[in-house]
Amino acid sequence: MGWFSVPVLLTWLFLQVVWSQPAPETTEIDVDGGIDQDIFDINAALGLDLFEGDIKLDGIRERNSIIGDNYRWPHVIPYVLDDSLEMNAKGLILKAFEQYRLKTCIDFKPWEGEENYISVFKGSGCWSSVGNRQVGLQQLSIGANCDRIATIQHEFLHALGFWHEQSRSDRDDYVSIVWERIQSGTGHNFNKYDDKTSDSLNVPYDYNSVMHYSKNAFRNGTEPTIITNIPDFMDVIGQRMDFSDYDLQKLNRLYNCTSSLSFMDTCSFELENICGMIQSSDDNSDWQRLSQVPAGPNTDHTNMGECEDSGYFMHFDTSAGAEGSTAILESRTLYPKRGFQCLQFYFYNSGHESDHLYVWVREYTSAHPNGTLRLVGEIKGSPVNYWQLHHVSLNVTSKFRVVFQGVRGSGLSNGGLSIDDINLSETQCPHHVWHIRNFTHLLNTSPAGTAGRIYSPPFYSSEGYAFQVSLYLNGSTDNPFNVEMYFHLISGANDDHLQWPCPWQQATVILLDQHPDIRQRMSNQRSITTDPLQLSASSSSYFWDRPDKVGSVASFSNGTTFMRGPGMGTSAFLTHQRLRSRNFVKEDGVYILLTMEDISHLLSTQPSVLPTFAVNTSSANTIKPTSTTTSTTRPTTGSTTTTTPTTTTSVTLTKEPEIPNSCPDNHCENDGVCVVVHRTPVCRCPAGDNWWYMGEKCERKGSTRENIVIAVSSTIAVFVVMLIVTITTAVCLKKKYSQRKENGENMTLELVEEDWVG
Repeated sequence: MGWFSVPVLLTWLFLQVVWSQPAPETTEIDVDGGIDQDIFDINAALGLDLFEGDIKLDGIRERNSIIGDNYRWPHVIPYVLDDSLEMNAKGLILKAFEQYRLKTCIDFKPWEGEENYISVFKGSGCWSSVGNRQVGLQQLSIGANCDRIATIQHEFLHALGFWHEQSRSDRDDYVSIVWERIQSGTGHNFNKYDDKTSDSLNVPYDYNSVMHYSKNAFRNGTEPTIITNIPDFMDVIGQRMDFSDYDLQKLNRLYNCTSSLSFMDTCSFELENICGMIQSSDDNSDWQRLSQVPAGPNTDHTNMGECEDSGYFMHFDTSAGAEGSTAILESRTLYPKRGFQCLQFYFYNSGHESDHLYVWVREYTSAHPNGTLRLVGEIKGSPVNYWQLHHVSLNVTSKFRVVFQGVRGSGLSNGGLSIDDINLSETQCPHHVWHIRNFTHLLNTSPAGTAGRIYSPPFYSSEGYAFQVSLYLNGSTDNPFNVEMYFHLISGANDDHLQWPCPWQQATVILLDQHPDIRQRMSNQRSITTDPLQLSASSSSYFWDRPDKVGSVASFSNGTTFMRGPGMGTSAFLTHQRLRSRNFVKEDGVYILLTMEDISHLLSTQPSVLPTFAVNTSSANTIKPTSTTTSTTRPTTGSTTTTTPTTTTSVTLTKEPEIPNSCPDNHCENDGVCVVVHRTPVCRCPAGDNWWYMGEKCERKGSTRENIVIAVSSTIAVFVVMLIVTITTAVCLKKKYSQRKENGENMTLELVEEDWVG
């Protein structure tokens, strides 16, 4: 071996070491641990012995399916969110309240000393009492793994007065209970109620109810305990997505609701009166109610052509008329209550890219009784051959109309502009929409596992954080019949100006049920909240730190590279059976609605002042309302109050010591700041662009440079070891070769002889 070849060899060996290191794969944490746990699975795993799996009886044994008038709540229910609750649960409870407001007349307000109220806390498992127990503080537990919006809806339906659907007196007409498959000692959870004491409010049996057991509830093996008499509903019972239509019918009948609070209007144009909308006299064209247009759309969005003699939409023809021709369609007069609204509708452009749709609001005030127009949205772009979902925020505080104005552009058009399935509600619009087209093809052809993973486009939150969502359409190789979902922070343009690790941002991912009426949708959603103190499982770095610190290199379809942080989500986002059960897939596309919002204001939600109240004592098993009870204490775990007309003890409580926002003694090192979170002192460690402190007391320092030094040191160490081995080998060979020349040996002959002998 010539000495000139040693540097070349070493260089080659060094590059092999560097190139052979695999690119780091993005970490993903499954918050469900790979198991789709229902309420009853969670409680059973905790060893809870609750009536029907999630009901606290408080010593009361009457079992009406819906309890009597004495146990109804007022239409506005006072509540307290205990600081023991996980932050993700707090945000989801408020989202569940929004669903109640949208679909019923039930509202919720923070407790201000009312006599009876619901205290939501993080107890062991997910459970509630049934109805208003008239005990003052009434507990409702949203424990670990209970932070799903439908689970919260389920427990609050108990609190509002509902028992489980399969315990109705007529349940045997619809389901069969397989008693021998039920766990020993849990058979009482399948008892049904006598029709003399139960009340289904004249609503049919509901396989879709969010209050129904799943087919596997309390099973002792692998076979189902509940068999639906109509086989198609076997995989429907036990859904935990949203209220069903019949859930809402029963709730609205029980509480005499004639309208819902935040819903304003919906229109699919199926009736000739077009929902009271009017054609304006201030334009030179009209919107037409049609079922198809030669240039598109071929069908409406409501029925997609599946129903004969139905399926209409409104269309403005831009193939005729002069440039600038307009058609104006106005809604009926609407009266807002909350000051913010979301307008949602589907739009189809078969005209020219120069054609525009403008959305206005006509606001009426005492100063302008005839109304003034304000532009709130503009839709333009190249024509496409499918319906597109749009959202427009209105933010109106006085009575108003929504105005759709179509304007013909300068280009040649063969079609026009169409709108369908309009919904208006006093809710917040989603921040972003991800439309996945050709969904059936993707579902049928995508492999299970990472090879079938798809990523959303990049989005920005209102705070400036960049993020992505990933979907495994066919799950993992172990469970290919689930859709998996994970949320990732990614490197973005604002990273140098944001707070890291990312604090208390709640990301909500909604798979939209595309039912034309927003009140009847059963969308599927999950939320993830960024905890700035959460550490990565395999290191001491923060999970939600800057993606360029904790992420891996990724690239967009155009070749642009970026850093993608670790993901958090669930492998049990939605089963394929449930995916087919609603209008999730329409026109072979699905819509994912995305919102990322700051919920740090929910860190402290528990009131600290306790008013004077009366404690009534009684030995009676049945709780009866009484006029002697005033306000109750602030929520504390395990406290109850019973009432009786005869014995009253007056108690005055003083103000509870307030929990300070900062620690009396700062035990944090390296300029860390001590704050109180959930009554526990926690260090907020300082961080810079390329350095940070970590640990319980901020005692350990990390830096980008340190990480680089470690990586380089490791590489150099490998390089030095290989260099020593190579040099040693070369020296030994040279020494041996020199000795043989001195002894006069013929090296070539020796090698030939050795080959022959071998």
